[in-house]
Amino acid sequence: MERFGFVGLPNAGKSSLFNALAGGGALAAPYPFATKDKNVGRARVPDHRLTALAEMSRSKSVVPATVEFVDIGGLVEGASEGEGLGNRFLADIREVDAIVYVLRAFEDEDVMGPSDPLDHLETVETELCLADLATVEAQALKRAKAAKLDKSVAAEIVALEAARQELAKGTPLYRSGLDAETRELLRGTFLLTDKPVLAVVNVGEADLDRLAERAAPVAALMGSFAEVLPMCVQLEAETAQLEDEVERLELAEALGLGEGALPRFVHAAYHLLGRRTFLTTGDKESRAWTFRAGAKAPECAGLIHSDLQRGFIRAETIRWDELLVFGSWANARDAGKIRSEGKDYEVEDGDTLEIRFNV
Repeated sequence: MERFGFVGLPNAGKSSLFNALAGGGALAAPYPFATKDKNVGRARVPDHRLTALAEMSRSKSVVPATVEFVDIGGLVEGASEGEGLGNRFLADIREVDAIVYVLRAFEDEDVMGPSDPLDHLETVETELCLADLATVEAQALKRAKAAKLDKSVAAEIVALEAARQELAKGTPLYRSGLDAETRELLRGTFLLTDKPVLAVVNVGEADLDRLAERAAPVAALMGSFAEVLPMCVQLEAETAQLEDEVERLELAEALGLGEGALPRFVHAAYHLLGRRTFLTTGDKESRAWTFRAGAKAPECAGLIHSDLQRGFIRAETIRWDELLVFGSWANARDAGKIRSEGKDYEVEDGDTLEIRFNV
């Protein structure tokens, strides 16, 4: 399960985003530190492919992929030195797979703080860089002592120095010039700015028809290093909390919100993390499985159960939409449309699998 942590200045809309994605549960109030303890929620990943396969198979159980959201208290200038929620805030960030910057881009005289998303971005990244800089310097001292007895840590020391130079310039590591080998050497240091980043630019209701324009300055600064997703978080949160699905979809359409916050967020997040989905289906269960792009069939089999990876023989596979055309796995097999793939097969997004194994 992918875990996303929401980071931003007080009143940027983190708790409202949490409510929009997880369906409520977080206090959203127009004053700093309304969130002092992190809120954790889960959401099912909408997937029309899974729904269609479950209907075809008349599955008794449908299990979608899930993602987890962590609403972390507001970050303030000086957080790296203990201001605001300080170290507790930073510790919460270290536990997530990817960081979601929530950047305010709406005007509201009743809500404290700046409304320029670049101001928010600068403060957030400065504090995260300072926290990482302190970590890197402390780790470099430890490695220097260890190097007297173990020469193998020399490469780590070089990597830490390269990171220190980037961080000292205020450059977060996710968009630095460090190569993949250096970043791999830094992985065990669990640096905050080395995590993947998705930026949600939170616009006001009046700017719904200018989403791309409002997010453009952030997108220009981040370039290809991060995903940037503009949305009106408050409207999304209000819509998401309607219990009646038909009413919720009608309101989203009337407000011009399209498919809603969750599908758009998950699509951007999966692209950011290089995640894909394969499916399994039968009368007992239809299920969506999240895997890393480029994973081969045995690795994907292991997501279902370790025995399937250990005793992997082959994967029988067909694309989900092609399977629907035939109406059942048996019909597709009779038509010769089920492929038999071996250990070197790279599973593709939308593949439907049956694993053959022997242990």
